[in-house]
Amino acid sequence: MNVAILGYGSIALDHAHAVAALRESGVRPDLNLYGVMGPKKEPTAAFGREFGIPVATASLDELLGHPNVEAVIVCSPSPDHAEQTERCLRAGKHVLCEIPLALSLAETERLTELADEVDRRLMVCHTQRYLPALMEARRLIAAGEIHPHAIVSRYMFGRRENVNWRGRRRTWTDNLLWHHGGHAVDAALWLLGVADRDETVATVAQVALPGADLGIPMDLSLAMRTARDQLVTVAMSYHVHFPVHDYLIIGEERTLLFAEGCLRDGERVLVEADRSEAGTPDSAIARQDAEFFAAIREGREPAVSGRSVRPAMAALQAAQDVIDGRRAEIGSDAQHPRHP
Repeated sequence: MNVAILGYGSIALDHAHAVAALRESGVRPDLNLYGVMGPKKEPTAAFGREFGIPVATASLDELLGHPNVEAVIVCSPSPDHAEQTERCLRAGKHVLCEIPLALSLAETERLTELADEVDRRLMVCHTQRYLPALMEARRLIAAGEIHPHAIVSRYMFGRRENVNWRGRRRTWTDNLLWHHGGHAVDAALWLLGVADRDETVATVAQVALPGADLGIPMDLSLAMRTARDQLVTVAMSYHVHFPVHDYLIIGEERTLLFAEGCLRDGERVLVEADRSEAGTPDSAIARQDAEFFAAIREGREPAVSGRSVRPAMAALQAAQDVIDGRRAEIGSDAQHPRHP
């Protein structure tokens, strides 16, 4: 199976290493990195040389015109995901799209319907679903060993400058709600089984005024209630001076905490943190990518399809509606930034 990658940044590197690891380990010996597309000629060519990719181009049309390309991994800036995913699907390619699939619920639903129409597989990179500690927490809930009353999550990063988690400066601005909020909200709803049932959750959002740093909302919180009367609270910020990422699962029988990659209860560590690198076949990103390729081979819907992430995207849309409402109240972000 010939695979192309859109983008040459940090996450594109991880996917390239994951694909190579799946091939070289014998898990998927049929995989072949065939093409890469990026906005700048030299970095795209360098990426191609590093991984032995024969086709390196700045043109998506050129890349999609290669009949040998069967699947595309979209690792471009978030605002480009929906448009590029649509173009890939219409060109007859299967698509694995980095989070977020889109920046609206309407686009998410449209892309899901399009994938059905053209009979191509569409999967989204909610990689947290493949972390061993969270997988065990979900297993305990699904097995009825823990009946959750609530989940409380903090997902916070220092983003006062336009750089990614590896310190690389970005030419585009990240999105606290649709990117990191997408991770946290989807993981919480997946843990509770909401994603499987395609339920709509009642959502209330509080959004701070746009910050002076990047001109975007830098702090927000979401409160959700499921159809089973379970509460989910997610607090996010780009203002913190050190990263914080955890999930507190408050159950009837016991309370679990996912933090620093570990799962623990009040007495002991249940699952140690996964330290696997992307270049190994047992890493979370490699297991995720393997599911995408398996779904293509087996002609079935992948585990993290557009339908699967819809409940989370609906909750994020409710928060986006609040952001849009605040913008209407205060005018433009540029005219009314929130200063420290």
